[in-house]
Amino acid sequence: MQGHPTRHWHALADGKLQCDVCPRHCQLSEGQRGLCFVRAREQDAVVLTTFGRSSGYCIDPIEKKPLAHFLPGTPVLSFGTAGCNLTCRFCQNWDISKSRDVDTLADAAPPDAIARAAAQLGCRSVAFTYNDPVIFLEYATETARACHARGVRAVAVTAGYVCPEPRAELFAEMDAANVDLKGFDESFYEKVCGARLASVLETLEYLVRETRVWLEVTTLLISGANDADATLHAMSEWMVTHLGPDVPWHFSAFHPDYKMLDRPRTPASTLTRAREIARGHGMRHVYTGNVHDPRGQSSYCHACGACVIERDGYELGAWRLDEKGRCTACATPLPGVFDGPPGRWGARRLPVRLADFAQSDQRP
Repeated sequence: MQGHPTRHWHALADGKLQCDVCPRHCQLSEGQRGLCFVRAREQDAVVLTTFGRSSGYCIDPIEKKPLAHFLPGTPVLSFGTAGCNLTCRFCQNWDISKSRDVDTLADAAPPDAIARAAAQLGCRSVAFTYNDPVIFLEYATETARACHARGVRAVAVTAGYVCPEPRAELFAEMDAANVDLKGFDESFYEKVCGARLASVLETLEYLVRETRVWLEVTTLLISGANDADATLHAMSEWMVTHLGPDVPWHFSAFHPDYKMLDRPRTPASTLTRAREIARGHGMRHVYTGNVHDPRGQSSYCHACGACVIERDGYELGAWRLDEKGRCTACATPLPGVFDGPPGRWGARRLPVRLADFAQSDQRP
């Protein structure tokens, strides 16, 4: 197997090694893998088995992550590996995140090749997505450092289920993050996701209070599972109190997949209801996703109500921000990371073959 060395683990009195990356704390005998599949015990150490290998690379619009206030309209080079440290029954990337087949990792590239590819392809950022970068922490952080050396930013798309020390190590290298807040009660997290809500809330608070990482939050709404008014009110109150009113919040529509095929597709009306509840509690930037809803996907100035970024899906329309990200009608800043005029990548999705960049030593 010959995996990449890691350091977030310790030996137990019974001879097993405990992985300390996430709150699952998998205890491993020789040759055994953790639930995530990619961290394994090898020769009395815990190693990462997927370093330098990916399930594929693709250029996406940054809005697909989803990030609405981070370099809008720009292309992002997205990639993931295999495995996951959650067991979500509704997983919409299950072919990657639930994979137990090394053949899923068909595309190999060292961190600098990824950074080189992103720079040469005109991507403003690289996103660790499709499965959770928490479980390929060492690969993600080394790649982020290589990206920064070439002027490319790093984005984590994560469930936020991570222990404090590796959490600090991961987010120290990230410029932006979208964290899934999958529900708002421990029973839902335990039964449907195989995780604990409290650990995710700790990550969200950590990002706001102790880092400069630009944060946005996503909640996938599932009819009859996590979309009750009482749940949405409680979640909204926690968000505005603990994270503040300026953190963008995305409500996305569920479609039947993986082990949750008995639930219907979430109607757009559910997302609109959730958006209005969140806004009623004082959340200023609330979005809808996976449905056609230009009103719910556009950005508005919280001071004067003007539409400052028009969106129809991943396509940007009118742009009413100045060069400093301020509303052109009233000069109120829109919270986020803005760098000049908007990008024009649109809704394109472009697969990339990293092997074309792995051998080149020419910096752009």
